[in-house]
Amino acid sequence: MTTIKDGGHRLFESDPETARTVSEMLIELERGGIAAVRRYSERFDNWSPADFELGPAEVARIVGRLDAQVAADTRYCQDNVRRFAQAQRATLVPMEMEIRPGVVLGHRHIPVGSVGSYIPGGRYPMFGSAQMSIIPAKVAGVRTVVACTPPVPGEGAFPATINAMREAGADRIFIVGGVPALALMAMGMGVVQPVDILCGAGNKFVAEAKRQLFGRCGIDLLAGPTEIMVIADDGADPSLVACDLLGQAEHDPNSGIALVCLSEGFGRRCLAEVERQLATLPTREIAAQSWAANGRIHAAGSREEAVAMSDDYAPEHLELHVADPDFYVSRLSNYGSLFIGEETTVAYGDKSIGTNHILPTSRAARYTGGVWVGKFLKTATYQRMTPAASVEVGRVTSRQCRVERMLAHAITADVRVARFGGAAPGGAGPLAPGAGAR
Repeated sequence: MTTIKDGGHRLFESDPETARTVSEMLIELERGGIAAVRRYSERFDNWSPADFELGPAEVARIVGRLDAQVAADTRYCQDNVRRFAQAQRATLVPMEMEIRPGVVLGHRHIPVGSVGSYIPGGRYPMFGSAQMSIIPAKVAGVRTVVACTPPVPGEGAFPATINAMREAGADRIFIVGGVPALALMAMGMGVVQPVDILCGAGNKFVAEAKRQLFGRCGIDLLAGPTEIMVIADDGADPSLVACDLLGQAEHDPNSGIALVCLSEGFGRRCLAEVERQLATLPTREIAAQSWAANGRIHAAGSREEAVAMSDDYAPEHLELHVADPDFYVSRLSNYGSLFIGEETTVAYGDKSIGTNHILPTSRAARYTGGVWVGKFLKTATYQRMTPAASVEVGRVTSRQCRVERMLAHAITADVRVARFGGAAPGGAGPLAPGAGAR
């Protein structure tokens, strides 16, 4: 491997100062309830409406200001997301099998009762994030989706975001941001019922709030600063590769940007292209910081080494600009979402194509995928048996329990052996009252 440009260290979602700040906020929010939400909203967003929730009439009024083309494009994007989520849901079917005579095992996919969806704002009002958490939840069968998004400075509600939340299927919509929004959804505060799962991306404080609230409710995943890796061979277009790298660099000064190529010459051409395009990029103020601090270019010695480097990095987004994509697709294991060929790009996945953009970062792709319809389903098992099977299994279970010295467990098996098939095993101890009679 040859390093052409080395970026900074990978950023992980948590640091002690952020954890302390969020912990103190959550304690105050739990104690103070909606009044504490209002104090923080005034402090951070200069936002203190009479009611943080938007009623149907207010939603309709805000959406009525939306440009017709934006509304039509949002329907296009949401239709893709919904159709893909429905296809995913169709793969998740109940299962039942007779594992041995008289022993029936199975599972059901049960939707959670409620979801709290956070749609980030901040530097960019990312209204497309609404469909990424709300639509899969609704397709899964979730009854109630509570959605929160921060106010736009000087504007309040952002019409495109409110429209996206409504069209995706949000049942209740609140204009409140950051840690207070997560606390409101997780704790309820007398305004909503506490949700079962929190879902959605955000800044480091939002990620830390989800981490600390996990256990009180579920979370989708911990999403830190966005990442892109491109694997490119010498036949790729350096200008297109550079364009896609910078497409993610504009997100945040902490964005992770990496290129793995197959020759030093190609890597240096891409480096020159990035610098050339940065000079005129409309969002270069942020993108230049990200590229300077975190951009990296490595030349692998072989295709196999490129795969190994990518799997070690485990990027959120992985693009393949290569002549033989099948070679890579069949070997790559660790990525959030894969973009195969120069015809597609991360922006398609982020905005419109139908796959989900809430994805694992900071190497979490080693052990989890992104948000999908299955994230909102609990796969719950069940079992039932015939009397004869209960006797057979009970005898084995009793012996296993005694090896573990869990005698009360053993007795629960013994009483069934006696009830359904005859005497309990020798030395089993007393049977429960009435165990021998049905």
